[in-house]
Amino acid sequence: QVQLVESGGGLVQPGDSLTVSCVASGRTLSSGAMAWFRQAPGKGREFVAGIQWSGGATIYAKSVKGRFTISRDNSKNAVYLQMNSLKSEDTAVYYCGAKMGGVTVSYSSYDYWGQGTQVTVSS
Repeated sequence: QVQLVESGGGLVQPGDSLTVSCVASGRTLSSGAMAWFRQAPGKGREFVAGIQWSGGATIYAKSVKGRFTISRDNSKNAVYLQMNSLKSEDTAVYYCGAKMGGVTVSYSSYDYWGQGTQVTVSS
């Protein structure tokens, strides 16, 4: 099994930066992928960014491309989401997901999830 733990969320002002982290334990993810999804109140779970463990190929949602950067540290079994120029629309619970195989944008294709970390952008 894979266990995922997110951290780093908090309250920030518009324009600020914040980095959230996800640490995985258990099954190795060297041949899989991890991704960040977010869910705002009353909304569905939305894909944000994903990364392939081998090679580091990345994909981003159009709404965050150019502002957010996803990265991974294989030695630490960790994935990070660096969020810059944050907007109020970015307010959501951010979830980390993991899967075997290639990175995708579909939440239903991810086998493991963390419990989420709250990011609130407000003045």
